Amino acid sequence: MPKLPFGSVLTSFPTITRPPGLFKSIKNTFEQTPQTVRQNATLTATITPPHKLPPASAYVHLPFCRKRCHYCDFPIIALGSSSAVDDDPRIVNYIQTLCREIKATPVESSANPPLETVFFGGGTPSLVPPKLVSLVLETLGSKFGLSSEAEISMEMDPGTFDRDQLREFLELGVNRVSLGVQAFQDDLLKACGRAHGVKEVYEAIDNLKACGVDNWSMDLISSLPHQTPEMWEESLRLTIQSEPTHVSVYDLQVEQGTKFGILYTPGEFPLPSEDLSAEFYRMASRMLGNAGYDHYEISSYCKSGYLCKHNYTYWKCEPFYGFGLGAASYVNGIRMSRPRKLKDFMHYVQSLENGVFNGEDGRFETSDLAMDAIMLALRTSRGLNLKTFGKAFGFTLVHSLCKVYQPYMESGHVVFLDDKGRSIEADEFSRLVSDDYKESDALAFLRLSDPDGFLLSNELISHAFSVIGS
Repeated sequence: MPKLPFGSVLTSFPTITRPPGLFKSIKNTFEQTPQTVRQNATLTATITPPHKLPPASAYVHLPFCRKRCHYCDFPIIALGSSSAVDDDPRIVNYIQTLCREIKATPVESSANPPLETVFFGGGTPSLVPPKLVSLVLETLGSKFGLSSEAEISMEMDPGTFDRDQLREFLELGVNRVSLGVQAFQDDLLKACGRAHGVKEVYEAIDNLKACGVDNWSMDLISSLPHQTPEMWEESLRLTIQSEPTHVSVYDLQVEQGTKFGILYTPGEFPLPSEDLSAEFYRMASRMLGNAGYDHYEISSYCKSGYLCKHNYTYWKCEPFYGFGLGAASYVNGIRMSRPRKLKDFMHYVQSLENGVFNGEDGRFETSDLAMDAIMLALRTSRGLNLKTFGKAFGFTLVHSLCKVYQPYMESGHVVFLDDKGRSIEADEFSRLVSDDYKESDALAFLRLSDPDGFLLSNELISHAFSVIGS
């Protein structure tokens, strides 16, 4: 699925989505920002930050698809529609290599907690036979332990599973399904290169309901070529009628090297304009909100109690394991991406078994950790906990953030809350961020407004990066 846009900070993040691509990327801003803080001595962590916690989540990349969609730049292995999936040696050999990687992964301490979340992403994980998924789960459980109440998610595409296969996955412990619908119009699905049509969408929904799956998400993509507001409204309306407990709404990214990247230029017909893409986003926020979905993250909506626990690990900046082709991990302050090519990945696993660490070392300095904390927290409706952030990185930095966001607070794009969740008005805010600012219960959280603040997320986060780099 689509990825986070902040490649300068996080690379190959599994299943993380980018905010709507309506404003300039902050990549250049970040690359021009010093990677270390030399002038602000208060940016020395004084408490144990979240990244030092032992990992309790694992992302597993299963890269198999029937064919590559026109917008996809993920590392995949296209099987074709006529493949004998049950005994396809490409799948069997990959799963064996994947399990070797899991077994060879070092564990920091024997006291590590069992895994609380596992996410099978892809690719199309539902193309992998249940018996091979079972092997992966058994290997994870043997290596790290697996909580009896773990959230185990699996991405599935319409037309790739029937009720018998779904029941097998459920018996293995899969208890959350992410259904890749993308659109409810056959013409749009065909134009995207999807291997399914609307008929298969309804069959997949019926299968989920018949098998008693109540924790399931529907994925949609906005800003597709030739997509009209009427089409988008229809997709949202039919999504709501299908009653998923979670909805993910992705804004199309036109990536270099994809078919869409060859055919289209962002912002030019037949892609929607930036203004129309913004209206798509507002429409989703309005319709899903009115239907009882909580907009808890830039691209994520859920019924009460059904947020994706695995993805929320990312937003909280907590560690996680990553396994498989192109997957990323974040362990002990190090972000590491696996090779995207199968041959290179196999060499990586062999080196790992030989005790040779040959991945991309992404250990960050304190300033980078502060940037991570801000960037990820501002993707959520809860926002940034200013007290926790101040204790970790200094209340001088909190004051600077408040000052830089003051104009956006006055324009309604940024919201400040006290420790009781009360929104702080402009006059009170001006007093609280005066030059004699001190830690106060009155400033507890900083978040972006929905939807207009979320739409400006790239620009707003770039301001925070500039403050940290100064």
